[in-house]
Amino acid sequence: MLNFDFPRLAAIGLTPLLLRQALAQAGDADATLCRVSRVQRDCFWLHDGDEERRAQVLPSLHGQLAVGDWALVQPQAAGPWRLLERLEPFNQLARVGDDGVRQLYASNVDTALLVMGLDGDFNPRRLERYLGLAASAGVAPVVVLSKVDLCPDAERKVEELETRLRPLPPILLLNATDPACRGALQPWLGAGQTLVLLGSSGVGKSTLSNTLLGVDAQAVGGVREDDSRGRHTTTARSLLQCPDGSCIIDTPGVRSLQAPLDEETLASSFADIAELAARCQFRDCSHKLEPGCAVRGAVANDRLLNYHKLQREMRRTEQTALQRQQQRREWKVRSKASRRR
Repeated sequence: MLNFDFPRLAAIGLTPLLLRQALAQAGDADATLCRVSRVQRDCFWLHDGDEERRAQVLPSLHGQLAVGDWALVQPQAAGPWRLLERLEPFNQLARVGDDGVRQLYASNVDTALLVMGLDGDFNPRRLERYLGLAASAGVAPVVVLSKVDLCPDAERKVEELETRLRPLPPILLLNATDPACRGALQPWLGAGQTLVLLGSSGVGKSTLSNTLLGVDAQAVGGVREDDSRGRHTTTARSLLQCPDGSCIIDTPGVRSLQAPLDEETLASSFADIAELAARCQFRDCSHKLEPGCAVRGAVANDRLLNYHKLQREMRRTEQTALQRQQQRREWKVRSKASRRR
């Protein structure tokens, strides 16, 4: 029999759909429903709606669990609780590592707050990658431009993004230390909602978390003055409860990001290019040198270059190991021929 208190668990994101799945999976087994609240390397913690507890997890589940997952758990009188089964999440955010392996960010997320600093961190190309990451998981994105108090031309940068991005997500100008952030983000902070903070180190994710929580729950650090890069003060993904009933998942910053894109997701992230491509003279137009291309003249060159780069990365991730080896051999042959010429 499944043990659960729906109002208590709904406060940390449980939905009727997830509950129905839990009841079906549990069957007659004696289990308790909990949410994964913290992941640090191979260590996991669970939240039962009242408090957080250390979890004992089977090695076979280590690569599947992310903060935000729901699980069937066997409580223990002493020591860690035993995690028995993971519920299938309704979405899951993940990036592709340098080795081609998916690295999990969070599961069962309603909104992704894509945080980008208005200092040296401002980078529309990287933001397009984060938008692709959100689109790949079916998570609604909200762009948060932080450090507005340090940027005299913040409105110009917003206009640049509004001109460039299609489809255009909500864009907010915030000072992460200002309590007014809670009001600006209120539409996404409803009871039971789960938000994830994504962005580079030093953009103010942990500062924003602390402001929304009303307490200094997350450690914060400064950034280097020469390149605005931050230190990795957040080293573990963790789920935090806000006073208004929403949950925030804070994540460590990353230097590089590759989203697990497919053709459909890439087209949805670059909707303007997908729409214009239908007017090109050739059906298989690559939007590079072909005559009659409707895309090149209408899309900013930097955005189009980023689209081509993401397209190449997507095709590399879809290749098998054998195909990648064959491609490397072809590159070596071309390189030798070029040197001889």
